[in-house]
Amino acid sequence: MSDVQDLMSSLPDDKIDMIAATSVLQQQAGDIRMNKPNWSSYKQSQMISQEDYACVSSLDKDKKSQAQYLQENPGQSAKTFLNLLSHVSKDQTIQYILVMIDDLLQEDRTRVQLFHDYANKRKESVWAPFLNLLNRQDGFIVNMASRVVGKLACWSQELMPKSDLHFYLQWLKDQLTVANNEYIQSVARCLQMMLRVDEYRFAFVTVDGISTLISILSSRVNFQVQYQLVFCLWVLTFNPLLAEKMNKFNVIPILADILSDSAKEKVTRIILAVFRNMIEKPDDAQVAKEHCIAMVQCKVMKQLQILEQRRFDDEDISADLEFLIEKLQNSVHDLSSFDEYSTEIKSARLEWSPVHKSAKFWRENAQRLNEKNYELLRILVHLLETSKDPLVLSVASYDIGEYVRHYPRGKHVIEQLGGKQLVMQLLGHDDPNVRYEALLAVQKLMVHNWEYLGKQLEKESEKAPQSGSTISGKA
Repeated sequence: MSDVQDLMSSLPDDKIDMIAATSVLQQQAGDIRMNKPNWSSYKQSQMISQEDYACVSSLDKDKKSQAQYLQENPGQSAKTFLNLLSHVSKDQTIQYILVMIDDLLQEDRTRVQLFHDYANKRKESVWAPFLNLLNRQDGFIVNMASRVVGKLACWSQELMPKSDLHFYLQWLKDQLTVANNEYIQSVARCLQMMLRVDEYRFAFVTVDGISTLISILSSRVNFQVQYQLVFCLWVLTFNPLLAEKMNKFNVIPILADILSDSAKEKVTRIILAVFRNMIEKPDDAQVAKEHCIAMVQCKVMKQLQILEQRRFDDEDISADLEFLIEKLQNSVHDLSSFDEYSTEIKSARLEWSPVHKSAKFWRENAQRLNEKNYELLRILVHLLETSKDPLVLSVASYDIGEYVRHYPRGKHVIEQLGGKQLVMQLLGHDDPNVRYEALLAVQKLMVHNWEYLGKQLEKESEKAPQSGSTISGKA
């Protein structure tokens, strides 16, 4: 087990909010505990053996009797529970059995090894009986089985096999996206557990898990789910490689928005912890610097300064605030205009920041847009094709025009990337500002006599709307 995994495993459950008594699953489990099955009738009808009856009826007594039975018959409990799951079909009884298993494991997490040992002894899969239950129609059975799988996967030294792991993580991801899923807190809680194990994190990335988390966080979800999903991002960022890649998924802009809107301290705390890891954990100092700049770009500094004025009982919040403010202030001092521009383009949140309209910036930096196989130009072209935001389309059109104007081979490059056709399509856009900026960009793409164009642009600018205003009529 890695040091990071040891750290995550040692976190107390109350600290990471793993058990919420208010969740639908826990409320229903409380009701189910009140309705014990008639184990005698199962024995009399020969649906279960005398051995299994003796075991389950002993375990279904008070804690003292239960503990004594487990001490005297350590291997029998796993055998009986797995037998019952395979021989009993009634939903109510399956529900009760799963609650019993979950309670046993919750009380002492080392008991997961009883199930692993029994399965290994018989050379059978410990996962199959529980993963098969994920196909049931009953929502409680499905989600309690998932909870048990999570504990078997995380509380043992034996890692989940890749095929089962992929199936389970894909299932969890899909459940997060089910509309109005009443068990979403329980699903998120299973993920919180799984992603504390380093070996499971990359498997989650391969099922496109991070994109799913970000997609849900960018929609309206309650603060509890918000906290749990940001927690998942936090544990992912303990892996240095994932901390480096995280903002490829637009994590910083989404979390910056939540930070500015959230009134819940626990949500604030976990977002600050994610931001700190994104600066502290990457091995590549340049990536850490880019993350700092992205945070500055997304107005995180302003939010940190507001939070700094508040009193927090939680020392972690104060420490993270101090760390982030220092790092972001340092990054501002070191920030070049091209760093600022590059970060803004990569965030896909374009606005009329000063660099766009600076002739000096374009004279000095137009050629730098060719770096990394035209990375920034490709993003601009992609935004022209996919964005619905008139402001983004206006700024992207303007930048492409300025690149062509200041880089001799710019016209050819933009044509090769498909940008010229996209800009021309925007001439018919509904928004007048988009039409105007597209027209200017097209002129720059078509005209070679820049002295002539300069005069034409002066005439256009006299008639043009100010940035952010609207005009009527055709471009």
